[in-house]
Amino acid sequence: MAEEKGHERKQSLQAPTDTTRVEAPVTVKAYLMCAFAAFGGIFFGFDSGYINGVMAMPYFIQEFEHLDPDTTPKDKFVFASWKKSLVTSILSAGTFFGSLIAGDLADYFGRRTTIVAGCVVFIGGVVLQTASTEVGMLVAGRLIAGFGVGFVSAIIILYMSEIAPRKVRGAIVSGYQFCITIGLMLASCVDYATQDRDDSGSYRIPIALQMLWALILGGGLLLLPESPRYFVKKGELDKAAHVLSRVRGQPKDSELIQQELAEIVANHEYEMQVIPQGGYFDSWLNCFRGSLFKANSNVRRVILGTSLQMMQQWTGVNFVFYFGTTFFQQLGTIDDPFLISMITTIVNVLSTPFSFYAMEKIGRRPLLIWGALGMVICQFIVAIVGVTDGQDKKAVSAMISFICIYIFFFATTWGPGAWVVVGEIYPLPIRARGVALSTASNWLWNCVIAIITPYMVDGDKGNLGARVFFIWGSLCALCFFYAYFLVFETKGLTLEQVDKMMEESTPAKSSKWKPSTTFAAQMGLADAKESAEEVEHVA
Repeated sequence: MAEEKGHERKQSLQAPTDTTRVEAPVTVKAYLMCAFAAFGGIFFGFDSGYINGVMAMPYFIQEFEHLDPDTTPKDKFVFASWKKSLVTSILSAGTFFGSLIAGDLADYFGRRTTIVAGCVVFIGGVVLQTASTEVGMLVAGRLIAGFGVGFVSAIIILYMSEIAPRKVRGAIVSGYQFCITIGLMLASCVDYATQDRDDSGSYRIPIALQMLWALILGGGLLLLPESPRYFVKKGELDKAAHVLSRVRGQPKDSELIQQELAEIVANHEYEMQVIPQGGYFDSWLNCFRGSLFKANSNVRRVILGTSLQMMQQWTGVNFVFYFGTTFFQQLGTIDDPFLISMITTIVNVLSTPFSFYAMEKIGRRPLLIWGALGMVICQFIVAIVGVTDGQDKKAVSAMISFICIYIFFFATTWGPGAWVVVGEIYPLPIRARGVALSTASNWLWNCVIAIITPYMVDGDKGNLGARVFFIWGSLCALCFFYAYFLVFETKGLTLEQVDKMMEESTPAKSSKWKPSTTFAAQMGLADAKESAEEVEHVA
């Protein structure tokens, strides 16, 4: 009976032939839903940012290194490099595995449920961190919190991409990156306010405050709908129609809702016919099937998504946000490194809203190309000035200025752009796992950078100092060529049209591609030739 009902429901959908009417109009409520979901970026950013200042706090060093500030020489009164590396990177390690797990959870239990579960796990990790007085418990807490951040960071992008209106999807997903920058700034401000406390509140207040962001996000999401594309994937078309009605502000049985639902169903049906079906391991293997020489194959999309997130980390921006305070301390001529670190996070916040406009007006591909070029120029200037006259106060001021300009280029291009593209390039059958793999790649390279950077720049290790920007600049040059040759333009297309565009176009020509038909019309023609039994898998 359930299969017959699902099949009848599927047959009753109105297949649109007009490619401009594959999505119903949207309301202010839809924008507010997506904007609230982007709030997940705040605790992601706060959790990544608070550790930057905490590791330079006198009381924290005294407590965790068991040093006496009155008798220990100033150059020895520091948090050990290996501990700095471990404490910073362990969050990313937990997030890497959390992201991978999240893909399965999102397909089985839903996008919204997975995000809420991530908030609960995250709070457990924060409780351990707040109670810690030794490195071991701090590391354990950050590892557990990392799993929670992995759930949220992987699925929040997926969730927003699946419910956001196509014309502003890039701007709304960019809001997630904006919230990350707000989280980083708030963490820096709280660190600045508590740094001089001579008690455990100096580091416990920044840590414990993270629970507030998780409670707000988790509680609020319980009031938001599940993704309509998740219900289509599960064959629950009535629920999908109900969610679309709620998000688009149209009656459930309206022509517009039925046409948009028909396009989503038809695209999923097409992909299910193309992608071999099987058990659990086969469903993971589907992510890696297809030809390396076909841009729309699953394996090429996974490579594109994972390498795009890798490149985002290679820009080196997290060096500034993770280790900026201790790096500015090493320059020697800065009176208040905490203040400079806070300024860099403020620049990050103020710059990101430009991407809301640029992502839809200019497009994803041009922003990634020119953003990489801008970062290359700034980073090489910082490195050259640091090498030639790094101890002069004016030279240091110039370095800080170009670091801020470099952050502007990142915040308006690669920061939000990588997340936007990753949320758009995967077909529905592998979308949850594809986004999870891409996010896991982000955190894997985040972890690698967090591990190796202290050994590269600390005075008792590699002692690269400002020369490290030669490395980041060279990697940004690779980002420039990567974006030019491999990134598609997805501006203004539905997720289903992105799927078609990657099949028919190339990165260089993608900005000029226009849809000529809809999946619903295409599959409607196919249905006339097929028996009902062959298409009932949609139900």
